[in-house]
Amino acid sequence: MGSFTPVSSLIGGALIGLAAALLLLLNGRIAGVSGILGGLLERGATDRGERLAFLGGLLGGPLLFALILQRPAIVIDASAITLVVAGLLVGYGTRLGGGCTSGHGVCGVARLSPRSLIATAVFMAAGIVTVYAMRHLLAGA
Repeated sequence: MGSFTPVSSLIGGALIGLAAALLLLLNGRIAGVSGILGGLLERGATDRGERLAFLGGLLGGPLLFALILQRPAIVIDASAITLVVAGLLVGYGTRLGGGCTSGHGVCGVARLSPRSLIATAVFMAAGIVTVYAMRHLLAGA
């Protein structure tokens, strides 16, 4: 949180919202990363180029940023096994919830979708409980 500024956060959030709105308005698609990736892996997908471009932008944007500006230091305190288990749990939750945080949290909440409002509340609650448990209950274990 050392490099957090409200202005950069507001600009970043506005850009994410603008990109999601443009994708919906221009292509009629929800900017749900798990759905875009999942559709790329399906047989017979006719829009592979569009999906690859979207995912390429997600990966290329930060790389371009790193080339232009100084990157903040990234410190990961978790072990590799913890990160793998966490990633698998997120993937399972994405399938269970019928979408990811970008699809439900950004696009669904903006559309006032009841399903997305509930899913986002569950995502947030699970995250809060997980951080509390990892930092306070299991920190000494």
